[in-house]
Amino acid sequence: MKSYQYRHADPTYANAYLWPALAKLIRSRDWGDRRAFDLGCGNGATCNMLADFGFSATGVDTSESGIALAQAAFPQVRAHVGSAYDDLAAIYGRFPLVVSLEVIEHCLDPRAFAKTFLSLIEPGGVGFLSTPYHGYFKNLALAAAGRMDAHFTVLWDGGHVKFFSIDTLRQLLREAGAEEVNFLRVGRVPIFAKSMIAVVQNLQ
Repeated sequence: MKSYQYRHADPTYANAYLWPALAKLIRSRDWGDRRAFDLGCGNGATCNMLADFGFSATGVDTSESGIALAQAAFPQVRAHVGSAYDDLAAIYGRFPLVVSLEVIEHCLDPRAFAKTFLSLIEPGGVGFLSTPYHGYFKNLALAAAGRMDAHFTVLWDGGHVKFFSIDTLRQLLREAGAEEVNFLRVGRVPIFAKSMIAVVQNLQ
């Protein structure tokens, strides 16, 4: 499979509506241990954002170009080539904050991804996982506007292969062992949200 090719280390357009929600979560908790893991870190921009909040940030991604850019642009973070299908907790340990932004929809095996994501969250820690939002009214609006082909395009190399609703993502995470999952919708008004965010608490 062709890996995603990054050309710069700038934030993506999605970070404009995802980062404020992540920042709000960070500010809402007392972090005695400021370590964070970014699963599918891409070009390292979110790792750098976490570092700006005082976290020691580690990230992995399958994209060699993304990791090379992250290492060059953000030497203060630890960015490595790696896969969500690896036993990353055995390699890197567990973290009080685990982040994954707009990654799971690219995975052919989202169950394996979810298990890895949850395995990285230490007891008492929190996971922050985003993916494009799909719901009845948004899908209806896409169909009415003639945007279905563009939205669900099959012509994007390395693009989206899974499309989640809140119910299906909650079921996936619970199957993987999540006990407490809460959802946020961000970007536009909630029924037409661009993305949804699963906030997972590790209660163990």
